[in-house]
Amino acid sequence: MIEKLLIICVFVGIIHMIETLAYSVRLAGLKTRKLVVALSLFNIIVIVSRTANMVQAPLTGKLGDAVQSKEDLPVLLHQLQTILLAASIGTIAGALLIPSFVSIFSRMISHLEVAGSVPKMMKNIASIHTLEKAKKHVKRPRWIMLSQLRIGGVPKRLLLLNLMATTIYTVGVLSTLYASTLEPTLSKSILMSSGLINGLAMITLAVFVDPQVAILTEKVMKGESTKQSMNKMVGTLVISRLCGTVCAQILLVPAALYIAWICKLIS
Repeated sequence: MIEKLLIICVFVGIIHMIETLAYSVRLAGLKTRKLVVALSLFNIIVIVSRTANMVQAPLTGKLGDAVQSKEDLPVLLHQLQTILLAASIGTIAGALLIPSFVSIFSRMISHLEVAGSVPKMMKNIASIHTLEKAKKHVKRPRWIMLSQLRIGGVPKRLLLLNLMATTIYTVGVLSTLYASTLEPTLSKSILMSSGLINGLAMITLAVFVDPQVAILTEKVMKGESTKQSMNKMVGTLVISRLCGTVCAQILLVPAALYIAWICKLIS
């Protein structure tokens, strides 16, 4: 069981690391002045995240299947909390990798333009010489980056919405899984509600968060705003995302009890 939990944590960490790096894609696009190419190329990396999610989802479900009685609930709760910790660690790893990612991803955009297609680009950059040159683009995160972050200038409502969406997205599936073990007779209806919960998070991100970031990106490209303002927004969004994964730890049990109560009410 420990090995299975470790595998789940690794996949969850990868998922949240990639989703954190997604904030910096626009920085690479601004750096190369090839924003559309950057967003398109990042979709290839997103496939890794989707694959990891497909693998870890049934494994996580098996943790709930292992619960045979109420005495097993504390063990399941501890496992779910460990998974949420992995989400926070993955977010921190993504944040630390942002400087290197922007530099390396900018080079990948240039290689893609020369190659003309993703398969040819992958063939070109797979050489030992190219990989050795990539070491020069690895950048260590500096404390000065954190000292430059200020909430001033970044809408507080945007950060709050991003925090809420991240919290719901992170805790949604796990809380429904825990709720299904609290009310075994309603397990199917409870598990089906996870799609609705995650849907609310996706709607919040798509309607309120992403458009704000897109507007600022356009302003920077037109010279109406500075790159420093974009760096500040990306940094504060990453911090709010990390806070969201921490809030998910706090809301895991209350959310599960609420979901179980709602499903019991409508049954």
